[in-house]
Amino acid sequence: MSQRHRTNLRDRSNLLGTADYTTPPSSGRSSPYGGSGLGRDVPFQAQGQRYADDLEGQNDEHLEGLTAKVKLLKDITIGIGNEVRESTVQLSQMNDAFSETSGILAGTFRRMNNMAARQGCRWLWYILFLIVVFWFFIIVWWFRR
Repeated sequence: MSQRHRTNLRDRSNLLGTADYTTPPSSGRSSPYGGSGLGRDVPFQAQGQRYADDLEGQNDEHLEGLTAKVKLLKDITIGIGNEVRESTVQLSQMNDAFSETSGILAGTFRRMNNMAARQGCRWLWYILFLIVVFWFFIIVWWFRR
């Protein structure tokens, strides 16, 4: 009894109630328009149109998925382009700021060297005195803790 029951379950035409039903081709090599060469002689209109509609629906679903992915990639590349433009503007502003700062520092060092040349070595003794006083305050603070 179980053998007869399994045979009935595998016979799809008995399950579906139609005698002309065949399963879709199992590989992508067979044609959806009938005449697959596997011994199925189903009329072109009944089998082929159904498979063509199924394939068209699948193609539409895949096309929608690909369109969404392409849109996502397009948005990403547009975002990258905007980021590059903003970074370029920011880098050029930083370059201008560094050039201005370089000019200011060069002028400051030039004036400091002129001042040092006019005063001789007195400025060196002032800096040494300030370092000794600073060191003294650090030592006192350290021992008072």
